[in-house]
Amino acid sequence: MGLITGICSFLYHLPQIYKWLLKPYYITSVFMTVAFLVVRKAPGLCEHLASQREDGNSCDFDWRELEILMFLSAIVMMKNRRAITLEQHIGNLFLFSKVANVILFFRLDIRLGILYLALCVAFVMTCKPPLYMGPEYIKYFSDKTIDEELQRDTRITWIVEFYANWSSDCQSFAPVFADLSLKYNCPGLRFGKVDIGRYGEVSERYRVSTSPLAKQLPSLILFQGGQEIIRRPMVDSKGRAVSWTFNEENIIREFNLNEIFQKAKKFNKGRGSKEEGQNSVQPEEGSSELHNGTDNLEQLTESKKDQ
Repeated sequence: MGLITGICSFLYHLPQIYKWLLKPYYITSVFMTVAFLVVRKAPGLCEHLASQREDGNSCDFDWRELEILMFLSAIVMMKNRRAITLEQHIGNLFLFSKVANVILFFRLDIRLGILYLALCVAFVMTCKPPLYMGPEYIKYFSDKTIDEELQRDTRITWIVEFYANWSSDCQSFAPVFADLSLKYNCPGLRFGKVDIGRYGEVSERYRVSTSPLAKQLPSLILFQGGQEIIRRPMVDSKGRAVSWTFNEENIIREFNLNEIFQKAKKFNKGRGSKEEGQNSVQPEEGSSELHNGTDNLEQLTESKKDQ
Protein backbone atom coordinates (compact mmCIF):
# COMPACT_ATOMS: atom_id res chain seq x y z
CA MET A 1 0.00 0.00 0.00
CA GLY A 2 2.82 2.37 0.88
CA LEU A 3 4.53 1.63 -2.44
CA ILE A 4 1.33 2.38 -4.37
CA THR A 5 0.89 5.65 -2.44
CA GLY A 6 4.47 6.65 -3.22
CA ILE A 7 4.06 5.90 -6.93
CA CYS A 8 0.79 7.85 -7.09
CA SER A 9 2.41 10.79 -5.30
CA PHE A 10 5.35 10.72 -7.72
CA LEU A 11 3.04 10.66 -10.76
CA TYR A 12 0.96 13.50 -9.30
CA HIS A 13 4.05 15.69 -8.84
CA LEU A 14 5.69 14.59 -12.11
CA PRO A 15 4.82 17.78 -14.07
CA GLN A 16 6.25 19.90 -11.25
CA ILE A 17 9.39 17.74 -11.09
CA TYR A 18 9.81 18.09 -14.86
CA LYS A 19 9.70 21.89 -14.56
CA TRP A 20 12.29 21.81 -11.79
CA LEU A 21 14.71 19.70 -13.79
CA LEU A 22 14.74 22.34 -16.53
CA LYS A 23 16.20 24.92 -14.12
CA PRO A 24 20.01 25.32 -13.85
CA TYR A 25 20.02 24.82 -10.07
CA TYR A 26 18.38 21.40 -10.23
CA ILE A 27 20.21 20.25 -13.37
CA THR A 28 23.57 21.01 -11.74
CA SER A 29 22.48 19.45 -8.44
CA VAL A 30 21.50 16.19 -10.17
CA PHE A 31 24.91 15.92 -11.87
CA MET A 32 26.76 16.68 -8.63
CA THR A 33 24.65 14.12 -6.76
CA VAL A 34 25.57 11.25 -9.11
CA ALA A 35 29.17 12.42 -9.70
CA PHE A 36 30.86 9.65 -7.69
CA LEU A 37 28.62 6.97 -9.18
CA VAL A 38 29.55 8.14 -12.71
CA VAL A 39 33.28 8.24 -11.92
CA ARG A 40 33.26 4.82 -10.25
CA LYS A 41 31.28 3.16 -13.08
CA ALA A 42 32.60 5.00 -16.16
CA PRO A 43 34.45 2.59 -18.52
CA GLY A 44 37.99 3.69 -19.30
CA LEU A 45 38.17 5.73 -16.11
CA CYS A 46 37.26 3.33 -13.33
CA GLU A 47 40.13 0.98 -14.25
CA HIS A 48 42.62 3.58 -13.02
CA LEU A 49 40.96 4.13 -9.63
CA ALA A 50 42.01 2.59 -6.31
CA SER A 51 39.82 -0.07 -4.72
CA GLN A 52 39.78 -2.10 -1.50
CA ARG A 53 37.80 -4.97 -2.98
CA GLU A 54 39.31 -8.41 -2.57
CA ASP A 55 38.78 -9.23 -6.24
CA GLY A 56 40.51 -6.00 -7.29
CA ASN A 57 37.53 -4.82 -9.36
CA SER A 58 37.93 -1.04 -9.29
CA CYS A 59 34.74 -0.48 -11.31
CA ASP A 60 32.49 -1.52 -8.43
CA PHE A 61 31.86 -0.21 -4.92
CA ASP A 62 33.88 -1.63 -2.06
CA TRP A 63 32.36 -2.41 1.34
CA ARG A 64 33.34 0.96 2.87
CA GLU A 65 31.71 2.91 0.06
CA LEU A 66 28.53 0.87 0.39
CA GLU A 67 28.57 1.57 4.12
CA ILE A 68 28.81 5.33 3.49
CA LEU A 69 25.97 5.21 0.95
CA MET A 70 23.74 3.24 3.33
CA PHE A 71 24.48 5.73 6.11
CA LEU A 72 23.58 8.56 3.72
CA SER A 73 20.26 6.88 2.92
CA ALA A 74 19.43 6.55 6.61
CA ILE A 75 20.16 10.24 7.28
CA VAL A 76 18.05 11.38 4.32
CA MET A 77 15.14 9.23 5.49
CA MET A 78 15.38 10.66 9.03
CA LYS A 79 15.52 14.26 7.78
CA ASN A 80 12.64 13.74 5.37
CA ARG A 81 10.38 12.60 8.19
CA ARG A 82 10.03 16.28 9.13
CA ALA A 83 9.97 17.57 5.57
CA ILE A 84 6.69 19.15 4.47
CA THR A 85 6.99 20.02 0.81
CA LEU A 86 8.50 18.18 -2.14
CA GLU A 87 11.16 20.90 -2.33
CA GLN A 88 12.33 20.00 1.17
CA HIS A 89 12.55 16.30 0.32
CA ILE A 90 14.62 16.97 -2.80
CA GLY A 91 16.73 19.59 -1.01
CA ASN A 92 17.67 17.14 1.74
CA LEU A 93 18.59 14.53 -0.86
CA PHE A 94 20.83 16.96 -2.76
CA LEU A 95 22.50 18.32 0.39
CA PHE A 96 23.49 15.01 1.99
CA SER A 97 24.39 13.46 -1.35
CA LYS A 98 26.96 16.21 -1.88
CA VAL A 99 28.35 15.67 1.61
CA ALA A 100 28.67 11.94 0.92
CA ASN A 101 30.33 12.67 -2.44
CA VAL A 102 32.93 14.86 -0.75
CA ILE A 103 33.79 12.04 1.70
CA LEU A 104 33.89 9.39 -1.04
CA PHE A 105 36.08 11.46 -3.38
CA PHE A 106 38.57 12.36 -0.63
CA ARG A 107 38.75 8.71 0.32
CA LEU A 108 39.31 7.71 -3.30
CA ASP A 109 41.85 10.37 -4.27
CA ILE A 110 42.65 13.58 -2.44
CA ARG A 111 42.95 15.46 -5.75
CA LEU A 112 39.45 14.41 -6.78
CA GLY A 113 38.20 15.40 -3.33
CA ILE A 114 39.69 18.90 -3.58
CA LEU A 115 38.29 19.32 -7.10
CA TYR A 116 34.77 18.25 -6.08
CA LEU A 117 34.85 20.44 -2.96
CA ALA A 118 35.86 23.44 -5.10
CA LEU A 119 32.96 22.71 -7.46
CA CYS A 120 30.58 22.60 -4.48
CA VAL A 121 31.82 25.98 -3.22
CA ALA A 122 31.47 27.51 -6.69
CA PHE A 123 27.97 26.02 -6.99
CA VAL A 124 26.82 27.49 -3.66
CA MET A 125 28.19 30.94 -4.54
CA THR A 126 26.85 31.17 -8.10
CA CYS A 127 23.71 29.02 -8.28
CA LYS A 128 20.83 29.86 -5.93
CA PRO A 129 17.64 27.82 -5.51
CA PRO A 130 14.77 29.23 -7.59
CA LEU A 131 12.31 31.35 -5.63
CA TYR A 132 8.63 30.48 -5.45
CA MET A 133 6.79 32.26 -8.29
CA GLY A 134 3.31 30.75 -7.95
CA PRO A 135 -0.02 32.47 -7.20
CA GLU A 136 -0.42 34.21 -3.83
CA TYR A 137 -2.31 36.98 -2.02
CA ILE A 138 0.62 38.39 -0.06
CA LYS A 139 1.74 41.97 0.50
CA TYR A 140 5.50 42.49 0.68
CA PHE A 141 6.65 45.04 3.27
CA SER A 142 9.77 47.15 3.52
CA ASP A 143 11.31 48.70 6.62
CA LYS A 144 9.32 51.89 5.96
CA THR A 145 5.91 50.39 5.21
CA ILE A 146 5.45 47.54 7.69
CA ASP A 147 4.56 49.67 10.75
CA GLU A 148 2.22 51.88 8.75
CA GLU A 149 0.35 48.93 7.21
CA LEU A 150 -0.04 47.04 10.50
CA GLN A 151 -1.49 50.11 12.27
CA ARG A 152 -3.52 51.61 9.41
CA ASP A 153 -6.75 49.74 10.22
CA THR A 154 -6.93 48.11 13.65
CA ARG A 155 -9.85 45.91 12.53
CA ILE A 156 -7.62 43.99 10.09
CA THR A 157 -5.73 40.93 11.31
CA TRP A 158 -2.30 40.42 9.74
CA ILE A 159 -0.21 37.25 9.53
CA VAL A 160 3.33 38.26 8.63
CA GLU A 161 6.19 35.97 7.67
CA PHE A 162 9.68 37.17 8.57
CA TYR A 163 12.07 35.49 6.14
CA ALA A 164 15.44 35.71 4.38
CA ASN A 165 16.08 34.74 0.78
CA TRP A 166 19.26 32.84 1.67
CA SER A 167 17.40 30.54 4.09
CA SER A 168 16.49 27.17 2.58
CA ASP A 169 13.77 26.70 5.22
CA CYS A 170 12.14 29.97 4.13
CA GLN A 171 12.29 28.94 0.48
CA SER A 172 10.67 25.59 1.28
CA PHE A 173 7.95 27.27 3.34
CA ALA A 174 7.04 29.79 0.61
CA PRO A 175 4.55 27.50 -1.24
CA VAL A 176 2.81 26.61 2.05
CA PHE A 177 2.37 30.26 3.05
CA ALA A 178 1.20 31.17 -0.46
CA ASP A 179 -1.41 28.38 -0.37
CA LEU A 180 -2.71 29.63 2.99
CA SER A 181 -3.03 33.15 1.58
CA LEU A 182 -5.11 31.83 -1.33
CA LYS A 183 -7.46 30.03 1.06
CA TYR A 184 -7.86 32.56 3.88
CA ASN A 185 -7.11 36.03 2.49
CA CYS A 186 -10.02 38.49 2.80
CA PRO A 187 -10.40 42.21 3.66
CA GLY A 188 -10.36 41.45 7.39
CA LEU A 189 -7.50 38.90 7.28
CA ARG A 190 -4.38 39.77 5.33
CA PHE A 191 -1.05 38.05 4.70
CA GLY A 192 2.31 39.81 4.50
CA LYS A 193 6.03 39.09 4.20
CA VAL A 194 9.14 41.07 5.03
CA ASP A 195 12.73 40.17 4.12
CA ILE A 196 14.66 40.71 7.35
CA GLY A 197 17.82 39.52 5.64
CA ARG A 198 17.56 42.77 3.69
CA TYR A 199 15.98 45.01 6.35
CA GLY A 200 18.00 44.48 9.50
CA GLU A 201 16.16 47.19 11.44
CA VAL A 202 12.91 45.23 11.10
CA SER A 203 14.67 42.17 12.50
CA GLU A 204 15.72 44.08 15.62
CA ARG A 205 12.38 45.88 16.01
CA TYR A 206 10.35 42.68 15.98
CA ARG A 207 12.98 40.57 17.78
CA VAL A 208 13.48 37.97 15.04
CA SER A 209 17.08 36.79 14.80
CA THR A 210 18.62 36.06 11.42
CA SER A 211 21.40 33.96 12.92
CA PRO A 212 21.44 30.37 11.58
CA LEU A 213 22.19 29.16 15.12
CA ALA A 214 18.99 30.73 16.50
CA LYS A 215 16.85 28.83 13.94
CA GLN A 216 14.14 31.52 14.00
CA LEU A 217 13.70 31.63 10.21
CA PRO A 218 11.03 31.61 9.07
CA SER A 219 8.95 33.24 11.83
CA LEU A 220 5.20 33.81 11.67
CA ILE A 221 3.61 36.56 13.77
CA LEU A 222 -0.11 37.32 14.04
CA PHE A 223 -0.97 41.00 14.59
CA GLN A 224 -4.32 42.38 15.71
CA GLY A 225 -4.75 46.11 16.16
CA GLY A 226 -1.08 46.54 15.32
CA GLN A 227 -0.07 44.44 18.35
CA GLU A 228 1.62 41.03 18.33
CA ILE A 229 -0.74 38.28 19.52
CA ILE A 230 1.11 35.05 18.75
CA ARG A 231 4.32 33.96 17.06
CA ARG A 232 5.77 30.68 15.88
CA PRO A 233 8.29 29.37 16.52
CA MET A 234 8.44 30.48 20.12
CA VAL A 235 11.82 31.59 21.48
CA ASP A 236 13.37 30.35 24.73
CA SER A 237 15.33 32.40 27.26
CA LYS A 238 18.57 31.79 25.34
CA GLY A 239 17.18 33.29 22.14
CA ARG A 240 16.85 29.96 20.32
CA ALA A 241 13.69 28.82 18.59
CA VAL A 242 11.62 26.05 20.13
CA SER A 243 11.25 23.22 17.62
CA TRP A 244 8.03 23.59 15.59
CA THR A 245 6.91 22.12 12.28
CA PHE A 246 5.81 24.64 9.64
CA ASN A 247 3.01 22.76 7.94
CA GLU A 248 -0.47 23.91 6.99
CA GLU A 249 -2.27 21.94 9.71
CA ASN A 250 -0.13 23.33 12.53
CA ILE A 251 -0.51 26.92 11.32
CA ILE A 252 -4.30 26.65 10.99
CA ARG A 253 -4.57 25.14 14.47
CA GLU A 254 -2.06 27.34 16.34
CA PHE A 255 -3.21 30.63 14.76
CA ASN A 256 -6.90 29.63 14.87
CA LEU A 257 -7.27 30.64 11.23
CA ASN A 258 -10.74 29.17 10.71
CA GLU A 259 -12.29 31.23 13.51
CA ILE A 260 -10.40 34.40 12.51
CA PHE A 261 -11.48 33.89 8.90
CA GLN A 262 -15.17 33.60 9.87
CA LYS A 263 -14.95 36.81 11.92
CA ALA A 264 -13.11 38.56 9.09
CA LYS A 265 -15.87 37.60 6.64
CA LYS A 266 -18.50 39.07 8.98
CA PHE A 267 -16.44 42.27 9.15
CA ASN A 268 -16.40 42.36 5.35
CA LYS A 269 -20.21 41.91 5.14
CA GLY A 270 -20.77 44.60 7.76
CA ARG A 271 -18.59 47.04 5.87
CA GLY A 272 -20.42 46.26 2.62
CA SER A 273 -23.88 46.81 4.15
CA LYS A 274 -22.71 50.08 5.67
CA GLU A 275 -21.53 51.32 2.29
CA GLU A 276 -24.89 50.29 0.79
CA GLY A 277 -26.73 52.31 3.41
CA GLN A 278 -24.60 55.34 2.70
CA ASN A 279 -25.26 55.08 -1.02
CA SER A 280 -29.02 54.67 -0.53
CA VAL A 281 -29.47 57.98 1.34
CA GLN A 282 -27.59 60.12 -1.20
CA PRO A 283 -29.96 62.56 -3.00
CA GLU A 284 -30.91 61.81 -6.57
CA GLU A 285 -29.65 64.05 -9.30
CA GLY A 286 -32.17 66.74 -10.20
CA SER A 287 -33.96 66.61 -6.83
CA SER A 288 -35.31 69.72 -5.16
CA GLU A 289 -32.45 69.65 -2.68
CA LEU A 290 -29.99 70.52 -5.43
CA HIS A 291 -32.19 73.28 -6.92
CA ASN A 292 -33.00 75.36 -3.85
CA GLY A 293 -30.14 77.78 -4.61
CA THR A 294 -28.11 79.75 -2.14
CA ASP A 295 -31.03 80.18 0.25
CA ASN A 296 -30.92 76.50 1.22
CA LEU A 297 -27.08 76.17 1.13
CA GLU A 298 -26.81 75.82 4.91
CA GLN A 299 -29.58 73.20 4.97
CA LEU A 300 -27.84 71.26 2.16
CA THR A 301 -24.55 71.29 4.07
CA GLU A 302 -26.24 69.88 7.16
CA SER A 303 -27.90 67.22 5.03
CA LYS A 304 -24.54 66.09 3.63
CA LYS A 305 -23.11 65.93 7.14
CA ASP A 306 -25.99 63.74 8.26
CA GLN A 307 -25.47 61.47 5.29
